[in-house]
Amino acid sequence: MNDTRIKSALISVFSKQGIEPIVEELSKNDVKIYSTGGTYKYISELGYNVIEVENVTDYPSIFGGRVKTLHPKIFGGILYRRDNKNDIDEKDKFDIPSIDLVIVDLYPFEETVKNSKSESEIIEKIDIGGIALIRAAAKNFKNVTCISSMNDYELFLKKYKMQDGVLNEDDRKLFAAKSFRISSSYDSAIQGYFEGIKESELRYGENPHQKGIFSGDINKVFSKLHGKELSYNNFLDIDAAMDLMFEFKDDQPTFAILKHNNACGIAMKSSIKEAYDSALAADPVSAFGGILISNKKIDFETANTINSLFCEVVISPEFDSDALEKLKEKKNRIILLLNGYPTKEQLIRTCLNGTLKQSPDNISDSVEMLKYPTKIKPNADQIEDLLFASKISKNTKSNTIVLVKNKQLLASGTGQTSRVDALNQAIEKAEKFGFDLKGACMASDAFFPFPDCVEIAHKKGINSIIQPGGSIKDNLSVNYCNNNKIAMVFTGVRHFKHWYEFIVLLFNFYS
Repeated sequence: MNDTRIKSALISVFSKQGIEPIVEELSKNDVKIYSTGGTYKYISELGYNVIEVENVTDYPSIFGGRVKTLHPKIFGGILYRRDNKNDIDEKDKFDIPSIDLVIVDLYPFEETVKNSKSESEIIEKIDIGGIALIRAAAKNFKNVTCISSMNDYELFLKKYKMQDGVLNEDDRKLFAAKSFRISSSYDSAIQGYFEGIKESELRYGENPHQKGIFSGDINKVFSKLHGKELSYNNFLDIDAAMDLMFEFKDDQPTFAILKHNNACGIAMKSSIKEAYDSALAADPVSAFGGILISNKKIDFETANTINSLFCEVVISPEFDSDALEKLKEKKNRIILLLNGYPTKEQLIRTCLNGTLKQSPDNISDSVEMLKYPTKIKPNADQIEDLLFASKISKNTKSNTIVLVKNKQLLASGTGQTSRVDALNQAIEKAEKFGFDLKGACMASDAFFPFPDCVEIAHKKGINSIIQPGGSIKDNLSVNYCNNNKIAMVFTGVRHFKHWYEFIVLLFNFYS
């Protein structure tokens, strides 16, 4: 284990908070301290010996402080390898001082963005030398300790005192990891600023006792025309609504109503008014307080009908002027003009003590994908219903079963631990609202390992089924269909949806 006694330190911090105890302890151990600008002045006024960086580099701070530490004598002293003879010889040849400890507190870029409208002020708070020092020191963790946040001062001081001025390699590697995390976060904030991505603090998170923040440029996605500020849960529901409607964005008039990230109603009809009426009919109870989204212009007739429903959000790519005025009659109703559908390049969520990452589910089931394992093949109308149902299933929490008839959602069973339970839930719900399941179709987000769901559906009059296929026992369901004159198709693609929350990175837009 490479244990290194700290004999020299470079301290360059924006905030001086918490520095004095460290300087005091370093001075007790005769550590040579180098510093810059305001930090040098601060340490000097405390009465401790400190060497100004300019005296090492023989170069003044220039360009209003933009360039102070960016010099081979500083970075050489950090980066040279203590076990490399050539590095040591070059260090001695060019009279480069050894630096064993680097303490940096970066310019407060994010805070400046939040509190200033001046672009020049914001730009000047992009730290160059500090971030370079952090990366250099962290890279050479085998020899150098890097402290890059005042949050780590206490931990460093504790280890330094307990270990008599010596930090072992594990300690240095720990601080290096912390430093690269800070560097990454800092760069992401700068990138976000240049891309127009902003952080907005929400009223609260999923529940009132939780803090909520949205990070992104929401104006690229939609324009808010009316209503109160969006909540954390609004964001989640809107995101789910847009994911769902993207499947139908170029189709005939389609209207969807969502609640808790799942569709409680969706229909495709000849007019947007008819689509809305059919979507609402699937579950008028759950629609209360829901999210409404249309793929076509909302006209006055539709808006007038919507007005009788309490809903949180209405989203559409276009509104007739009189329709918009009608919808605005509800003071707190949020009205969003859709500007484009974002493409999600990566989905991330926390898990245990780390993160899970995945690419988005960008496959939309189509007729070209279908395989026909049963003797009876679905007709053209059934295929349209089956694909409609499958796209809904893809955007519904697993395990899920979706029942559709005439491109109208009749009911779905969502988020169940058993697919049979999901089907029974969907059947019960459909019957509750008076739908006749005879001639309906059924979609599942995953295969049927047993024919139980197929049998239950058949007994209710369902005569066509769409599922991924891929079970070693597919033949059991296929045989049941063949014996009972049911058409079943395979997509070859499973659409599990086990999570709701995600962070969208690097989003662009479909043209």
